[in-house]
Amino acid sequence: MQDLLGSLLFMLANSSATWIALMLVAGLLVGSFLNVVIHRLPIMMEREWKTQAEEILGASAYQPPPANDAAPKPYNLVVPRSACPKCGAMITATQNIPVISYLLLGGACANCGVKISVRYPLIELFTGVLSALVAWKFGFTWYCGAALVLTWALVALSVIDFDHQLLPDDITLPLLWIGLLLSLAPTLPAVGLPVDSRSSIIGAIAGYLSLWSVYKVFKWLTGKEGMGYGDFKLFAALGAWLGWQMLLVILLLSAFTGAVVGIALIAFRGRDRNIPIPFGPYLAAAGWIALMWGDRLIGSYLRFSGLA
Repeated sequence: MQDLLGSLLFMLANSSATWIALMLVAGLLVGSFLNVVIHRLPIMMEREWKTQAEEILGASAYQPPPANDAAPKPYNLVVPRSACPKCGAMITATQNIPVISYLLLGGACANCGVKISVRYPLIELFTGVLSALVAWKFGFTWYCGAALVLTWALVALSVIDFDHQLLPDDITLPLLWIGLLLSLAPTLPAVGLPVDSRSSIIGAIAGYLSLWSVYKVFKWLTGKEGMGYGDFKLFAALGAWLGWQMLLVILLLSAFTGAVVGIALIAFRGRDRNIPIPFGPYLAAAGWIALMWGDRLIGSYLRFSGLA
């Protein structure tokens, strides 16, 4: 068994193609789980807020108490099993293979034939491709595992924020602490990450305070809230992972992308300018780009400007 494990690790360490292919498959599987997180986590949070409101206001002031004393059925990321929202048929293991099952089923429920959103296989495929790119970039290193965790979290945060304009603390705060803890590990010369503790701590503080300051000034000038506190926490987490040196790159990339998409939505789809556009997806995309090619972007800018 030890010889087999040793041979497998040797093959992964010396065959980049095998490592990338393995992470592609792993990313597809994780993408399937992220679909569950994206769907269920906001519902879980809403139920928790409702319970807290009942405790504060009293059940009678919020809603009538249940007719019986039966405990509510558990609802989390594990239970209940995934089922068709139309007919309630349970999704079997063979019907839950990322991307492949969707294609074999023709994008419909095997029991009632109701159409399944194409977004589910797209998220699985997107997560798999990003995971393969991370494996290509960082190779068979321990930091590749950390970068995969960050990538998967950013995918989940992006879609949740797009759907609900919400960046859950259950994801952003662990990311922040993981980034700070990683700064205690030695930097890998070939990777250039993780950043040192000084850069990480300053990055977390500066990331939070910078967007918080923009939020306060914008609210003072307009009386409106330009962004949410989840954006501050996500930017702080990216600062902890990548250091304060990357904050400006991330901010410029996210602001530019957000402005282009926002103008396009207003121009081509007639979107109301007063309807808020979530900033989290652009912040997450810019953070991932900085993770992958931040040093190259900074170097290109310095050469272009004549500063290098």
